[in-house]
Amino acid sequence: MKTKLRAGGIVALATTVALVAAACGGGADEGAAPDPTETAPAGDAVELTWWHNGTGEPLLSFWREVADDFEAANPHVTVNVEAFQNEQLRDTVLPTAMAGGTGPDVFQSWGGGELARYHDAGQVKDISSFLPEAVKGAAEAFRIGDGIYGMPYTTLPSGFWVNMNLWEQAGLTEADFPETLDDLFDRWQTLKDAGIVPVAVGGGAQWPAAHWWYWTALRSVTPDAMQAAITQGDFTDEGWIQASDLLQTILDQNAFNPGWQATVAQEGAASASGMVVMGQAAMQLMGTWDYGVMGGIYNEAQGLDEDAQDHAKFLRWFPFPQVPGAAGDPAAIMGGVDGFSVHADAPDEAAELLAFIVSTDVQKRYAAMGNIPVDAGATASMPEGPLSDAAAAVASASSVQLWLDTALGDGAFNGAIVAFMSGQGSAQDVVDSLTELFG
Repeated sequence: MKTKLRAGGIVALATTVALVAAACGGGADEGAAPDPTETAPAGDAVELTWWHNGTGEPLLSFWREVADDFEAANPHVTVNVEAFQNEQLRDTVLPTAMAGGTGPDVFQSWGGGELARYHDAGQVKDISSFLPEAVKGAAEAFRIGDGIYGMPYTTLPSGFWVNMNLWEQAGLTEADFPETLDDLFDRWQTLKDAGIVPVAVGGGAQWPAAHWWYWTALRSVTPDAMQAAITQGDFTDEGWIQASDLLQTILDQNAFNPGWQATVAQEGAASASGMVVMGQAAMQLMGTWDYGVMGGIYNEAQGLDEDAQDHAKFLRWFPFPQVPGAAGDPAAIMGGVDGFSVHADAPDEAAELLAFIVSTDVQKRYAAMGNIPVDAGATASMPEGPLSDAAAAVASASSVQLWLDTALGDGAFNGAIVAFMSGQGSAQDVVDSLTELFG
């Protein structure tokens, strides 16, 4: 049964403004939050449970170190940290725990309709008073009504991850990164002529395949029509049909890996991420978190240390190209912010932990690992490479649109998109699934 959403019941995102603010710094001063780095006086013993999706190194150890540092500054607090694979956490573990009344104090949060469900059930806490100044702009992605229900810690733009070994094997260089969709099609043909699979798609999880439609929608739908859809459930603009037409043009290039519909997204060498990092496909359209995913796969396959960065030598990133003549904003980018939310029944120490996670020192350490921080003042700590290129793309974008499956609900329409991509549905079926979601 599909979840239905009221147009006014989803997160009131200001979807484009909030995420650009993440790249530009904090908002206006609305009162100083407590300094999370100061040692707190000892109080009654508090035990917190923190669930996150950082299963790979170095993020797995980093979050544990952050918890240790918070405990040192707050001797009465113990933080129990558990990591889960992203889809497992989002789709199974967290919903089951929340439904059973055993949800964690602090948990991974993606915003959008997923967060709205927990909010409507009275299961998340407003943490507005705990927001550091530097993240107030990005935190708008977690606004519901008058409250902020999540603490953002990273910006995650979507784009193409490229295995340069294969790219160069086909006679291409970074100067050949495409600016338009026709340029991209030309590069795909060059790769195919060299006997290389151009694109890996993890269709088995649906959402990685649906990402292609999110992008064609961003390029086909005017900004005003996009906002009308997100805030009012209005999908009457012709751009929504044109998004599927444009996607069909992409599919007609026959650039995806054979059997993409059943390919695993991000787990193991046979996954779409594994195909790219292990040299079985030239590129993948995916968020910036995939850098760490691919590193974990590569290191395990090569017998390297978990935190080795050898994959940085041959991976590059470029944004989704423009589509001349399309009605959408050509300079917009797709992405989001990852954050953490606090259970409604959790003590204030849980929100204080979130403020600590986005403190300047922690954000700089997070950026030094190659991640994109929400605190613009910490981006200088990022090493040069594909992720710094992605950060620059966010900074130069006219707007950053939150993932459409998050902005429009819980991904219930992804199945209709994959069916269309597999030749089993129509462009109208995709629009109908969206309309039904808001029925």
